[in-house]
Order: sequence, then structure tokens, then C-alpha cells
Amino acid sequence: MLNPYYADLHIHIGRTNSGKPVKISGSRDLTFAGIAKEAAERKGIQLVGIIDCHVPGVQEDIQACLASGEMEELEGGGIRYRDTTILLGSEIEIREPGQGAAHVLVYLPDLSVMASLTDWLSKRMKNITLSTQRLHAPARSLQEEVLRLGGVLIPAHIFTPHKSIYGSAADHMSEVLDLSLIDAVELGLSADSEMAGWISELDKFTFLTNSDAHSLGKIGREYNQLLMQKPTFDEFKKVIRREDGRQVLINYGFNPRLGKYHRTFCGNCGEVLDEAENAVDRCLYCGSPKIVRGVLDRIRSIADREQPYLPPYRAPYQYQIPLEFIPGLGPRKLEALIADFGNEMNILHQAPEEELAAIAGAGPAAVIVQARAGNVRLQAGGGGTYGKVLGKES
Repeated sequence: MLNPYYADLHIHIGRTNSGKPVKISGSRDLTFAGIAKEAAERKGIQLVGIIDCHVPGVQEDIQACLASGEMEELEGGGIRYRDTTILLGSEIEIREPGQGAAHVLVYLPDLSVMASLTDWLSKRMKNITLSTQRLHAPARSLQEEVLRLGGVLIPAHIFTPHKSIYGSAADHMSEVLDLSLIDAVELGLSADSEMAGWISELDKFTFLTNSDAHSLGKIGREYNQLLMQKPTFDEFKKVIRREDGRQVLINYGFNPRLGKYHRTFCGNCGEVLDEAENAVDRCLYCGSPKIVRGVLDRIRSIADREQPYLPPYRAPYQYQIPLEFIPGLGPRKLEALIADFGNEMNILHQAPEEELAAIAGAGPAAVIVQARAGNVRLQAGGGGTYGKVLGKES
């Protein structure tokens, strides 16, 4: 029997239990055990991908969790903590000659296999103790090693201006990676399925929407609903390959206008260029060339079809506004909602408006419910600044 499960598959580790940094920009409370607890208890996420598990210090922390009996490795891959399964992952920076850098995600079935990847990376990476370090080897050699280990490789946040396949590396993914060794891609916070549908080489890939969380609160800001028999690594592989009825049911993600890099930003006049016209080389307002190209503008510049195409197997993309973006919903009200409804997934998807209003007030409750249908007014983000939720549609 197949069942739906919520999944966020891109969460970074900030520190090891001993306090050693892993993701420099990550919060100190982003430990392996801390992430598992947050995902299982507050967020209500049943499958979570913890990145940076290639780091030896993180592997020591995982061993301690297993030895204590708090967690256990599963047949079929993954580690179980309460009702949540953890997939062991790693984010790696690749750079081919003549191209910019890009990030890719690797997922492996168990700790022993991840240790094998660590051994392989340590000979091709300067600092194995930190997250997202540069691979000093061809990207395709990484793909081949991941295949040998029985894992999967997924390009990360593929459109962001910094460190992504389309945003900074190349106009075509095929210039960087062997497409036959990829099953899925991660869209990133500033793009949705329709925007990706302008690029034909993406048609065959499963799309994933993940948080890329650098703090506990950001876990679940984007996520997926997966249809599978049970949350394990083997079942996840079937999902992204769309095998035996397994599939992504829904991608829950930002409306791209909320993303930090949706539209082009001018570093000279400080404006987000939220216009119908595409910003190519200069600011549309002041003419300055000091711009950070937005995801929408970048996609328009490399699109190879006149209209976006969504294959029949493409999961619907449902706009989901994280609770921290809801106007008037401060930390105290959020804690009260979690205490009453159990976790954030219940608040986002199931709680009736009148029950939300009794705790958080009519305004925040209305926006939460309207967000389920995408009926909210937004201000576009750009240049590293998130967009804003202005309220429900009138």
C-alpha cells in the first residue's frame, strides 16, 4: 500500500555536538540530533534529508545516536528517529573548466556508504570537515562514484544566481553533467515548475522543492509530498524515478516572488526590477551594469521554447507561504498554534480558519487559509532580500 509523506530533503548541519563548525553560515543548533527532533516534533515532516553527513565529525555524532538506541538504521536505507526517517546527504561544489561553480546534492543509503564517499572526497577536496567544499575532480567522476555507491545525485537550487547549474555555471545542464545519471533536480526558492518548463532539457526530470535550511526555523519552508510504501532511501529512489506507482504528489514551495533572487536587483540604485521587461545587462531604471540577475530574467534569457511545458507526470506545484512570513503571526502566537495543533504541517494544511483565528487572530488565520489557494498579495524579492506577504487578496 502506498501512502503520502511530507519530505524536506535539504537541511544543513551548523555544528557537530563538540561545537566544531560544519556549515559556517548555519545556526549552532543545527546538529544532527537537533534537526531530527525539530523535523519530527515541531514540523511534522516524515522524511528529512540532512546534508553534510560526509563530515567525519558528523558521522561520529550519527554513530552516537545509533549507539544510544535513540535512532536506528532501516532496512532499505535511512535512519529512523521516532516517526521520521533521515536520509544521509552531502552538498558538493563542482566547477568545470571555463564555467562557474555549481552545487549538487548526493544521497546515500547508510552510514557505511557515506563513509566510503568521505574517503573518496578526502583525496579530491581540501577540507573534508566543512560543508559544500569544492571538488577538485571532474563532475562526471563524482556522478560515476555516486552511481557505484548506489546513491543519487541531484543538482541543487538550479537557477539561483550564485553556485547553481543555470544561474552561474552554464546555459545547459548537459555542458556540466551526464544527464543520464540524474533523476531529479531541485528548483530552489525563486522558481516554480512553470518557470522551469521553459527549458526542454528538464522535461524528463522529477522536480523537488526543499528548504535549504540554515536554521531550525527554516526547515519546511519548502517541501514535498511523496507517495511511497514507507519512508526509506530505496523508496525515495523509486519516487524520483517514478517507478511502481511511486511519485511526487505535490511540490510545496514559495511563490517565486517571495524568493530572494526572483527578479534582477540593481546594486547602484537598490531597486528590484519587477517589470514585464527582461533585465539583461543593465538596470532598467538607472542604467547601471551593477546588477544581480534574477531567476526569472535568467530563465527568459536561456529559454528554448515559446511557452512553458509541463509533462503529464509533473507534480502540481502548490504555493506555500512559511508561517514566519504571515503578517501578524509572531513567535508567541506561533508557539500557541503548535501547542494546539501539534506541528506546522497541521497548521498549514488542516486547521480550520475559525480555530486558527481563536488563537492567532482573524488576520493571520485568513492569510494562512488564503495561502492554501494561492490568494495572497506579494511584493517581489531580489538581490538577496526576500519578498513580502502584503495580505490576502481583496
